[in-house]
Amino acid sequence: MAIVVMVCLGLLGFGLYLQHVVGLEPCPMCIVQRYALMLSAVGAVAGLMVTPTAIQRVVASYLFLITAAGAFVAARQSWLQWYPPEVLSCGRDFYGMIESFPLQRAIPMIFKGGGDCTAVDWTFLGGSIANWSFLFFCGLALLALRLIRAESR
Repeated sequence: MAIVVMVCLGLLGFGLYLQHVVGLEPCPMCIVQRYALMLSAVGAVAGLMVTPTAIQRVVASYLFLITAAGAFVAARQSWLQWYPPEVLSCGRDFYGMIESFPLQRAIPMIFKGGGDCTAVDWTFLGGSIANWSFLFFCGLALLALRLIRAESR
């Protein structure tokens, strides 16, 4: 679980670096992926605090669901980057719901953005941020499955 916390916090930190130092504006799908990372880190911290095996299995299952959802969003963003639509629609409806939500002021500034989900603004070894995010989410999901299996023995 400690590895999951470190990976999630590292990825969140790198996202903040790209946003505030490099100047890349996060898109709505990037924001959803940040939430998935935050929820994964919180779940992993909860997993570190509990000792009964049954509860750890529940936490690992929660981690699997959250990381699988993050992988799905990253895969969808990768798809949009590879095959951009003629009309941009990468999550503005979701972003609009966030904007109209009554607790909008409670959402931290780091989770605001309006970048284009189809734009590839940064690459490393030929992969975009969405591609790398997908790989990390898949790795975390596999780790969560391994934890579920280990706790069920």
